[in-house]
Amino acid sequence: MSALLARTAIAPVLWGTTFLVTSELLPVSPLWNALFRALPAGLVLLALRPGRPRGDWWWRALVLGALHIGVFFTLLFIAAQRLPGGVAGTLNSVQTVLVIGLAALVLAEPVRAAQLLAAVIGIGGVALLVLNGEAALDTVGVLAGLAGAVSVSAGIVLSRRWGLPPGVSGLTLTAWQLLGGALVLLPVAVLVEGAPPALDGGALGGLLWLSLVATALAHTLYFAGLRRIPAGAVALISLLTPLTATLLGWAVLDQRLTGWQLLGGALVLGSVVAARRGPLAWHRPCHGASGKAPGRPRTGGTWVFRQRRRSRRGAVEAR
Repeated sequence: MSALLARTAIAPVLWGTTFLVTSELLPVSPLWNALFRALPAGLVLLALRPGRPRGDWWWRALVLGALHIGVFFTLLFIAAQRLPGGVAGTLNSVQTVLVIGLAALVLAEPVRAAQLLAAVIGIGGVALLVLNGEAALDTVGVLAGLAGAVSVSAGIVLSRRWGLPPGVSGLTLTAWQLLGGALVLLPVAVLVEGAPPALDGGALGGLLWLSLVATALAHTLYFAGLRRIPAGAVALISLLTPLTATLLGWAVLDQRLTGWQLLGGALVLGSVVAARRGPLAWHRPCHGASGKAPGRPRTGGTWVFRQRRRSRRGAVEAR
């Protein structure tokens, strides 16, 4: 597994801590929890790498922030508080298939049978990991989990489509996405949940962890990988989130792992390893601010192979 993919995989591992922190430490206030998670992270990243988008990138940053942060964080907290963590993680893992389909439609990324099979096997592994006969299915929680998967899938594909704005670093764009998500959340939180909830020491510690580590650090690593790795591969490594959540439940909450759960973990890891197969950085260049692919293709990988094949074909014809 390449160093880039390994660094990107750190993000879903950190996100896997969300379910434990939410269920054990945070108040039942999904909108304010999402806002408290996004706003400090965005401010910290912007302080580290100041800058601002220009032109169309103001509304693009707001759209990406709403999809990746505002909408998704809120739905994630709703699902985590109304469903067992494993069920919420399983619903979120549906994004692996959604991203592969959307990337094919929007980015023209080819759907490889092996990649699609790995996604399906990975979701099956997640189900074995976290579902059991006692899992309670709350309708609102299930709908929130599925809608969250749709929201983040659309954000992943649009991030690949738009790439980076000219003159703005990836860290700065991540900061503005977090701030854009917080901006979307603020009026909704006030209207729906009223005043912010009181936070005790445990809740403050949990929100600091989620904001600085599981958001600022995790999203920086994630978006850096997303701009260079095919969207389908990024979606597959997201299966590490429910795997991490299950292992934390075993380690911290003394939950027992069955043989089926161990098999599910093996299937998840196998599907993640399958994400490494095929070209990565040269598979499809990210679009620039114009929305068009750069004119000069990258060197290496598939492009070089095709060029060499064409050169050999031309030489044969010349003879």
